[in-house]
Amino acid sequence: MNPSNPPPGQSTPQIEELVTKHYNATIQELRKPHDHLMIVRVKPDAEVPSFSGGQYTTLGLGSWEPRVDGGPLAELPKPKLIRRAYSISCPMVDTQGILLANDQIDYLEFYITLVLRPDSDDPPLTPRLFSLKVGDRLHLGKKPVGTYTLKPIQPEDNVIFAGTGTGEAPHNSMSVELLKRGHTGKIVSMTCVRYKGDLGYLDQQDQLQKQFPNYRYAAFTTREPENVDQSHPHYVGKQYLQDIIHPEKFQEQFGWTPNPEQTHVFLCGNPSMIGLPEKDEQGTLVFPEPKGMVELLTEQGYQLSTAKSPGNIHFEKYW
Repeated sequence: MNPSNPPPGQSTPQIEELVTKHYNATIQELRKPHDHLMIVRVKPDAEVPSFSGGQYTTLGLGSWEPRVDGGPLAELPKPKLIRRAYSISCPMVDTQGILLANDQIDYLEFYITLVLRPDSDDPPLTPRLFSLKVGDRLHLGKKPVGTYTLKPIQPEDNVIFAGTGTGEAPHNSMSVELLKRGHTGKIVSMTCVRYKGDLGYLDQQDQLQKQFPNYRYAAFTTREPENVDQSHPHYVGKQYLQDIIHPEKFQEQFGWTPNPEQTHVFLCGNPSMIGLPEKDEQGTLVFPEPKGMVELLTEQGYQLSTAKSPGNIHFEKYW
Protein backbone atom coordinates (compact mmCIF):
# COMPACT_ATOMS: atom_id res chain seq x y z
CA MET A 1 0.00 0.00 0.00
CA ASN A 2 1.29 3.44 -0.92
CA PRO A 3 1.34 5.45 2.37
CA SER A 4 0.16 8.57 0.53
CA ASN A 5 -2.77 6.76 -1.10
CA PRO A 6 -4.45 4.12 1.10
CA PRO A 7 -7.51 2.16 -0.12
CA PRO A 8 -10.86 4.03 0.04
CA GLY A 9 -12.21 4.25 3.57
CA GLN A 10 -8.84 3.56 5.15
CA SER A 11 -6.42 5.97 6.75
CA THR A 12 -2.94 6.11 8.21
CA PRO A 13 -1.44 7.90 11.22
CA GLN A 14 0.19 10.40 8.85
CA ILE A 15 -3.14 11.20 7.22
CA GLU A 16 -4.92 11.55 10.56
CA GLU A 17 -2.23 13.96 11.71
CA LEU A 18 -2.65 16.12 8.59
CA VAL A 19 -6.44 16.12 8.91
CA THR A 20 -6.26 17.21 12.55
CA LYS A 21 -3.71 19.90 11.77
CA HIS A 22 -5.17 21.41 8.59
CA TYR A 23 -8.86 20.59 8.17
CA ASN A 24 -10.43 23.64 9.81
CA ALA A 25 -13.66 24.25 7.89
CA THR A 26 -16.84 22.52 6.71
CA ILE A 27 -18.86 22.56 3.50
CA GLN A 28 -22.05 24.39 4.55
CA GLU A 29 -23.82 24.52 1.20
CA LEU A 30 -23.03 23.40 -2.32
CA ARG A 31 -24.77 24.15 -5.61
CA LYS A 32 -23.78 22.90 -9.05
CA PRO A 33 -25.35 24.76 -12.00
CA HIS A 34 -23.91 21.86 -14.01
CA ASP A 35 -21.39 19.05 -13.48
CA HIS A 36 -18.37 21.27 -14.13
CA LEU A 37 -19.46 24.39 -12.24
CA MET A 38 -19.82 24.77 -8.49
CA ILE A 39 -20.81 27.45 -5.99
CA VAL A 40 -19.68 26.32 -2.57
CA ARG A 41 -20.02 27.90 0.87
CA VAL A 42 -17.29 27.08 3.36
CA LYS A 43 -17.79 27.74 7.07
CA PRO A 44 -14.59 27.99 9.14
CA ASP A 45 -14.37 26.54 12.63
CA ALA A 46 -13.21 29.95 13.86
CA GLU A 47 -14.74 33.33 13.00
CA VAL A 48 -15.09 34.21 9.34
CA PRO A 49 -12.03 36.27 8.41
CA SER A 50 -12.71 39.79 7.19
CA PHE A 51 -11.84 40.52 3.58
CA SER A 52 -12.08 43.20 0.95
CA GLY A 53 -14.01 42.52 -2.24
CA GLY A 54 -11.61 41.12 -4.82
CA GLN A 55 -9.33 39.26 -2.43
CA TYR A 56 -8.65 35.52 -2.39
CA THR A 57 -7.73 32.77 0.02
CA THR A 58 -6.71 29.13 -0.17
CA LEU A 59 -8.68 25.92 -0.03
CA GLY A 60 -7.00 22.60 0.59
CA LEU A 61 -7.56 18.85 0.63
CA GLY A 62 -5.31 15.89 1.23
CA SER A 63 -3.58 14.14 -1.66
CA TRP A 64 -5.40 10.97 -0.58
CA GLU A 65 -8.87 12.43 -1.19
CA PRO A 66 -10.84 11.05 -4.20
CA ARG A 67 -11.08 12.87 -7.53
CA VAL A 68 -14.35 13.36 -9.38
CA ASP A 69 -12.63 13.07 -12.77
CA GLY A 70 -11.43 9.53 -12.15
CA GLY A 71 -7.82 10.60 -12.41
CA PRO A 72 -5.08 8.86 -10.43
CA LEU A 73 -4.39 9.81 -6.86
CA ALA A 74 -0.99 11.29 -6.23
CA GLU A 75 1.79 8.73 -5.91
CA LEU A 76 3.83 10.65 -3.37
CA PRO A 77 6.46 9.48 -0.87
CA LYS A 78 4.09 10.63 1.87
CA PRO A 79 0.64 12.23 2.04
CA LYS A 80 0.43 16.01 1.82
CA LEU A 81 -2.07 18.85 1.76
CA ILE A 82 -2.85 20.18 -1.73
CA ARG A 83 -3.70 23.89 -1.66
CA ARG A 84 -4.84 26.36 -4.25
CA ALA A 85 -5.92 29.99 -4.18
CA TYR A 86 -9.48 30.91 -5.14
CA SER A 87 -11.06 34.35 -5.36
CA ILE A 88 -13.83 34.94 -2.85
CA SER A 89 -17.28 35.41 -4.35
CA CYS A 90 -20.48 36.14 -2.42
CA PRO A 91 -24.23 35.36 -2.49
CA MET A 92 -25.00 39.00 -3.48
CA VAL A 93 -28.60 38.87 -2.20
CA ASP A 94 -30.45 37.12 0.62
CA THR A 95 -33.44 34.81 0.26
CA GLN A 96 -35.73 37.85 -0.07
CA GLY A 97 -33.60 39.30 -2.85
CA ILE A 98 -32.15 42.07 -0.67
CA LEU A 99 -28.50 43.11 -1.00
CA LEU A 100 -26.38 40.98 1.33
CA ALA A 101 -23.12 42.56 2.47
CA ASN A 102 -19.93 40.54 2.70
CA ASP A 103 -19.76 41.08 6.47
CA GLN A 104 -23.30 39.76 7.03
CA ILE A 105 -22.54 36.10 6.35
CA ASP A 106 -20.88 33.40 8.45
CA TYR A 107 -19.15 31.61 5.56
CA LEU A 108 -16.99 32.28 2.52
CA GLU A 109 -18.40 31.56 -0.93
CA PHE A 110 -16.38 30.32 -3.90
CA TYR A 111 -17.23 30.01 -7.59
CA ILE A 112 -15.23 27.18 -9.14
CA THR A 113 -15.04 25.52 -12.53
CA LEU A 114 -13.73 22.03 -13.24
CA VAL A 115 -11.41 21.50 -16.18
CA LEU A 116 -11.08 17.77 -16.79
CA ARG A 117 -7.46 16.63 -17.01
CA PRO A 118 -7.62 13.07 -15.60
CA ASP A 119 -4.29 12.15 -17.18
CA SER A 120 -2.41 14.94 -15.42
CA ASP A 121 0.56 13.93 -13.29
CA ASP A 122 -0.02 16.91 -11.00
CA PRO A 123 -2.04 16.44 -7.81
CA PRO A 124 -4.78 18.98 -8.66
CA LEU A 125 -7.18 20.27 -6.04
CA THR A 126 -10.28 21.18 -8.05
CA PRO A 127 -11.24 17.57 -9.03
CA ARG A 128 -11.12 16.73 -5.33
CA LEU A 129 -13.31 19.70 -4.38
CA PHE A 130 -15.95 18.49 -6.84
CA SER A 131 -16.13 15.19 -4.94
CA LEU A 132 -17.16 16.94 -1.73
CA LYS A 133 -20.66 17.06 -0.28
CA VAL A 134 -22.34 19.11 2.44
CA GLY A 135 -20.78 18.37 5.82
CA ASP A 136 -17.39 17.35 4.48
CA ARG A 137 -14.25 18.85 5.97
CA LEU A 138 -11.42 20.72 4.26
CA HIS A 139 -8.72 23.33 4.76
CA LEU A 140 -9.49 27.05 4.54
CA GLY A 141 -6.79 29.71 4.56
CA LYS A 142 -6.89 31.83 7.69
CA LYS A 143 -6.37 35.23 6.07
CA PRO A 144 -7.65 36.46 2.68
CA VAL A 145 -5.05 38.43 0.76
CA GLY A 146 -4.60 40.28 -2.53
CA THR A 147 -4.32 43.80 -3.91
CA TYR A 148 -7.05 43.45 -6.55
CA THR A 149 -9.43 45.59 -4.52
CA LEU A 150 -11.50 48.78 -4.61
CA LYS A 151 -8.89 50.81 -2.75
CA PRO A 152 -8.38 53.38 -5.56
CA ILE A 153 -12.11 53.90 -6.19
CA GLN A 154 -13.83 57.17 -5.23
CA PRO A 155 -17.62 57.31 -4.67
CA GLU A 156 -18.26 59.17 -7.93
CA ASP A 157 -16.02 57.02 -10.14
CA ASN A 158 -17.50 54.83 -12.84
CA VAL A 159 -16.43 51.19 -12.49
CA ILE A 160 -16.37 48.47 -15.14
CA PHE A 161 -15.82 44.84 -14.15
CA ALA A 162 -14.92 42.51 -17.02
CA GLY A 163 -14.54 38.79 -16.34
CA THR A 164 -14.59 35.47 -18.13
CA GLY A 165 -16.14 32.34 -16.62
CA THR A 166 -15.56 32.10 -12.88
CA GLY A 167 -13.37 35.19 -13.16
CA GLU A 168 -16.65 36.86 -12.26
CA ALA A 169 -16.19 35.73 -8.63
CA PRO A 170 -14.16 38.66 -7.27
CA HIS A 171 -16.35 41.12 -9.18
CA ASN A 172 -19.41 39.84 -7.34
CA SER A 173 -17.99 40.69 -3.94
CA MET A 174 -16.59 43.99 -5.25
CA SER A 175 -19.96 45.01 -6.72
CA VAL A 176 -21.74 44.24 -3.46
CA GLU A 177 -19.14 46.23 -1.54
CA LEU A 178 -19.68 49.26 -3.77
CA LEU A 179 -23.46 49.06 -3.61
CA LYS A 180 -23.50 48.57 0.15
CA ARG A 181 -21.47 51.73 0.73
CA GLY A 182 -23.74 53.81 -1.49
CA HIS A 183 -21.53 54.22 -4.53
CA THR A 184 -22.88 57.02 -6.73
CA GLY A 185 -20.93 56.36 -9.93
CA LYS A 186 -22.05 53.93 -12.59
CA ILE A 187 -21.19 50.24 -12.13
CA VAL A 188 -21.08 47.71 -14.96
CA SER A 189 -20.29 44.03 -14.48
CA MET A 190 -19.94 42.09 -17.72
CA THR A 191 -18.90 38.51 -18.19
CA CYS A 192 -18.19 36.20 -21.11
CA VAL A 193 -18.92 32.47 -21.00
CA ARG A 194 -19.31 29.68 -23.52
CA TYR A 195 -22.93 28.82 -22.75
CA LYS A 196 -25.76 30.48 -20.82
CA GLY A 197 -25.70 27.50 -18.46
CA ASP A 198 -22.26 28.69 -17.32
CA LEU A 199 -23.81 31.73 -15.61
CA GLY A 200 -24.01 30.79 -11.95
CA TYR A 201 -25.23 34.15 -10.65
CA LEU A 202 -27.67 35.27 -13.33
CA ASP A 203 -30.73 35.41 -11.05
CA GLN A 204 -28.89 37.33 -8.35
CA GLN A 205 -27.52 39.79 -10.88
CA ASP A 206 -31.00 40.44 -12.27
CA GLN A 207 -32.30 41.17 -8.79
CA LEU A 208 -29.54 43.69 -8.13
CA GLN A 209 -30.19 45.49 -11.42
CA LYS A 210 -33.81 46.01 -10.41
CA GLN A 211 -32.82 47.50 -7.05
CA PHE A 212 -29.96 49.77 -8.09
CA PRO A 213 -30.37 52.07 -11.11
CA ASN A 214 -26.61 52.70 -11.33
CA TYR A 215 -25.80 48.96 -11.58
CA ARG A 216 -25.87 47.00 -14.83
CA TYR A 217 -24.97 43.39 -15.54
CA ALA A 218 -24.54 41.83 -18.97
CA ALA A 219 -23.50 38.33 -20.00
CA PHE A 220 -22.12 37.37 -23.41
CA THR A 221 -21.70 33.91 -24.91
CA THR A 222 -19.50 32.34 -27.58
CA ARG A 223 -20.93 28.85 -28.23
CA GLU A 224 -24.70 29.18 -28.18
CA PRO A 225 -26.56 28.58 -31.48
CA GLU A 226 -26.91 32.34 -32.02
CA ASN A 227 -23.11 32.60 -31.76
CA VAL A 228 -22.15 29.91 -34.26
CA ASP A 229 -25.11 29.29 -36.59
CA GLN A 230 -25.38 32.03 -39.20
CA SER A 231 -28.85 30.80 -40.15
CA HIS A 232 -30.12 31.38 -36.63
CA PRO A 233 -32.81 34.10 -36.58
CA HIS A 234 -30.98 35.90 -33.78
CA TYR A 235 -27.43 35.31 -35.00
CA VAL A 236 -24.93 37.69 -33.35
CA GLY A 237 -21.64 35.82 -33.79
CA LYS A 238 -19.26 35.10 -30.98
CA GLN A 239 -19.41 37.88 -28.41
CA TYR A 240 -16.17 38.74 -26.67
CA LEU A 241 -15.56 41.45 -24.09
CA GLN A 242 -12.85 42.83 -26.37
CA ASP A 243 -15.66 43.73 -28.79
CA ILE A 244 -17.97 45.19 -26.16
CA ILE A 245 -15.34 47.55 -24.73
CA HIS A 246 -15.27 49.57 -27.96
CA PRO A 247 -17.00 52.89 -27.12
CA GLU A 248 -19.82 52.55 -29.66
CA LYS A 249 -20.58 48.95 -28.63
CA PHE A 250 -20.44 49.85 -24.96
CA GLN A 251 -22.79 52.79 -25.51
CA GLU A 252 -25.20 50.54 -27.38
CA GLN A 253 -25.17 47.95 -24.61
CA PHE A 254 -25.18 50.10 -21.48
CA GLY A 255 -26.41 53.53 -22.55
CA TRP A 256 -23.34 55.55 -21.62
CA THR A 257 -19.80 56.04 -22.86
CA PRO A 258 -17.01 55.66 -20.30
CA ASN A 259 -14.10 58.08 -20.22
CA PRO A 260 -10.64 57.43 -18.73
CA GLU A 261 -10.80 60.52 -16.52
CA GLN A 262 -13.61 59.08 -14.40
CA THR A 263 -13.55 55.33 -15.02
CA HIS A 264 -11.69 52.34 -13.59
CA VAL A 265 -11.70 48.95 -15.34
CA PHE A 266 -11.10 45.66 -13.52
CA LEU A 267 -10.11 42.56 -15.53
CA CYS A 268 -10.17 38.97 -14.30
CA GLY A 269 -10.16 35.69 -16.21
CA ASN A 270 -8.66 34.33 -19.39
CA PRO A 271 -5.19 35.80 -20.07
CA SER A 272 -6.13 36.19 -23.74
CA MET A 273 -8.99 38.46 -22.72
CA ILE A 274 -6.74 40.54 -20.48
CA GLY A 275 -3.82 40.70 -22.91
CA LEU A 276 -1.02 41.86 -20.63
CA PRO A 277 2.00 43.31 -22.47
CA GLU A 278 5.60 42.25 -21.95
CA LYS A 279 8.74 44.34 -22.28
CA ASP A 280 11.20 43.56 -25.07
CA GLU A 281 14.98 43.97 -24.81
CA GLN A 282 14.64 47.71 -25.39
CA GLY A 283 12.08 48.06 -22.62
CA THR A 284 9.21 48.68 -25.03
CA LEU A 285 5.84 47.19 -24.18
CA VAL A 286 4.80 44.49 -26.64
CA PHE A 287 1.15 43.46 -26.64
CA PRO A 288 -0.01 39.95 -27.60
CA GLU A 289 -2.10 39.13 -30.66
CA PRO A 290 -5.02 39.25 -31.00
CA LYS A 291 -5.61 42.43 -29.03
CA GLY A 292 -6.67 42.01 -25.43
CA MET A 293 -8.53 44.40 -23.18
CA VAL A 294 -5.41 46.15 -21.90
CA GLU A 295 -4.27 47.25 -25.36
CA LEU A 296 -7.78 48.25 -26.41
CA LEU A 297 -8.18 50.33 -23.26
CA THR A 298 -4.78 52.00 -23.52
CA GLU A 299 -5.73 53.03 -27.05
CA GLN A 300 -8.72 54.79 -25.48
CA GLY A 301 -6.52 56.67 -23.01
CA TYR A 302 -6.54 54.34 -20.01
CA GLN A 303 -3.36 53.47 -18.12
CA LEU A 304 -2.35 50.05 -16.83
CA SER A 305 -2.00 50.12 -13.06
CA THR A 306 1.18 48.68 -11.56
CA ALA A 307 2.79 48.81 -8.14
CA LYS A 308 5.12 51.57 -9.30
CA SER A 309 2.68 53.45 -11.51
CA PRO A 310 -1.00 53.57 -10.44
CA GLY A 311 -3.49 53.65 -13.28
CA ASN A 312 -7.11 52.84 -14.03
CA ILE A 313 -6.74 49.39 -15.63
CA HIS A 314 -6.55 46.77 -12.88
CA PHE A 315 -6.08 43.04 -13.42
CA GLU A 316 -5.99 39.79 -11.53
CA LYS A 317 -3.76 36.94 -12.73
CA TYR A 318 -6.45 34.27 -12.57
CA TRP A 319 -4.33 31.45 -14.01
